[in-house]
Amino acid sequence: MQILGMVSHTHDTGIALIEDGVPQVVIEEERLNRQKKTMAFPAHALDAAFTERGLDLSGVDYVTMPWHIPTFLWTLGKAMLRHFPRSLNLLHARAHPPQRNQIIQGTRLLRRLLREHFRTSQLPPVLGIGHHDSHAAAYFVSPLEDATVLVMDGYGDDAATSVYTGRGDRLRRRWHTSMFNSLGIVYTALTKYLGFHPNQDEGKVMGLAAYGDATYVDFFRHMIHRTRRGRYRVNMDYFDFDSHGLARPFKQRFFDLFGPPRHPEDKLTDRHRDVAFGLQAVVEETILHVVRQLAVDYPSRNLCLTGGVALNCVANARVLAETDFERIWIPPNASDTGATLGSALWHHHANLRQPRRFELQHAFYGIEYGPRRITAALDRLGLKYRRLDEPQLLARVARDLADGKIVAWFQGRFEMGPRALGNRSILADPRRAEMKDLLNRRVKHREPFRPFAQAVLRERAAEFFEIAQSDPFMTIAPRVRPEKKHLIPAAVHADGTGRIQTVDRRTNPRYWGVIDQFARLTGVPVVLNTSFNRQEPIVATPEEALSCFLRTDMDVLVLGDHYCTDRNPAAVRAATLFAASPAVPGEAVHGGAGEGMASLLPADSGAPHFGG
Repeated sequence: MQILGMVSHTHDTGIALIEDGVPQVVIEEERLNRQKKTMAFPAHALDAAFTERGLDLSGVDYVTMPWHIPTFLWTLGKAMLRHFPRSLNLLHARAHPPQRNQIIQGTRLLRRLLREHFRTSQLPPVLGIGHHDSHAAAYFVSPLEDATVLVMDGYGDDAATSVYTGRGDRLRRRWHTSMFNSLGIVYTALTKYLGFHPNQDEGKVMGLAAYGDATYVDFFRHMIHRTRRGRYRVNMDYFDFDSHGLARPFKQRFFDLFGPPRHPEDKLTDRHRDVAFGLQAVVEETILHVVRQLAVDYPSRNLCLTGGVALNCVANARVLAETDFERIWIPPNASDTGATLGSALWHHHANLRQPRRFELQHAFYGIEYGPRRITAALDRLGLKYRRLDEPQLLARVARDLADGKIVAWFQGRFEMGPRALGNRSILADPRRAEMKDLLNRRVKHREPFRPFAQAVLRERAAEFFEIAQSDPFMTIAPRVRPEKKHLIPAAVHADGTGRIQTVDRRTNPRYWGVIDQFARLTGVPVVLNTSFNRQEPIVATPEEALSCFLRTDMDVLVLGDHYCTDRNPAAVRAATLFAASPAVPGEAVHGGAGEGMASLLPADSGAPHFGG
């Protein structure tokens, strides 16, 4: 049985195809149309999964979307009645820019767009699945036989926080908050207040918080009350998002306390750092308050965290260290990037009552581009390269890293979710204190307060970090052990934490092999890992990888078995032209190469495919 999960006209649009409960392909549309946080219909993702492989919807039994619109409209209507007539502002598209009100057309809109895309009138049933049900369904592919499941996000159909209990093949919802009683919306509103992009840059606020102090903590405690039995309440005396959405999320009382919002071009001040600190501190306290009560109320010692708030890896580390749960699990696509997959999983397991038979051990469910495509791209640009067997490649890259070189690493199928986990990564040496600034100056050009993540051999993670479980999806930021900080100074954030990915030899042997070879040379089983991009979606194709490499000042590019250090002027000029002409929906070739670099390829350069 095949189920296609998909969503359109909201942030994180994309698709997920499962067969008998097992993911086959999961693609966010932004990876292919090259528009960050795109709201476009996922045409490129559908083409990659179906059209380019000669398939259509005839083999699909159901289509699901992670919103149950009747529930959403009923909940929104009740909320609006409480605040009428001010709440009429919520009907304006500017009130919630991620959706612009088009998502409320739900399955009807999806049916029309699918008919147009596939040029057919024959569709499988198209179903709306509850938004928090879709998030909670991550449990079905977790390694946990039983768990308490905590969903926290901006808002779903009827809630901002939901709690489920899972045992075996069953999930049961236990309680939920109201839609606007939302830690996620508060965090997103403060992201906007601090001059960053809402629904995109919340991680920047988390990183900035480490540089602030407790000046505003008590103010935030007054805005987010912890109440009895593990509940909380957002004090709406300061917020207006229940009437105006993100177009005007604050009341004057908020500005009286914190001052005017920061313009994106304004310099960051101590006030901004302290606001970020206060927000992060109180959100962490509130999450811990909720989780500690869950450990009292429900018997499982396992916790599954999901929803956008579950991307707060600093809070997750405290949950693991400071509550009675013995194990926590967070999927790689905890935010809405994973809701499409979750909607398909919920229908398969909860609605159709099919048993669990699959455990998600890695995140590599995107597209793979074979050696013919890679060779053609390199040859067309006239770049010199070598093809190395795996032992040679691993030894060469480890030596480069140990010598302080910055390595662009492109392998296999790209990751699902917002984080590079070893197939579309930039790697560097964490032993060099200057490496963080070097990466920013030569490659990333991003804010200096943002930390870089680390990849560590799973079997040696506890040696360097205060963590007692694996974390293959980079969802926890534990403290770096004090006696190891001097060995990996570039990996230690201002608050003493490090966002880690534990790398398992079984699930990504080549990536593990690079780190292992680096450890043999240096004694340090850790490398810096940041996403393979520069202020754009993470690269998907070999052409995008080449463009990013040539537009930045990285030292080494590895594409599969191909090892390249060439930066000839003609190739650099071509990459610059590509950067000036990003892909336009409907014009990208094989998932986003765009007019610039795609035109450098021969017509028979090889279509993308899906690995085993």
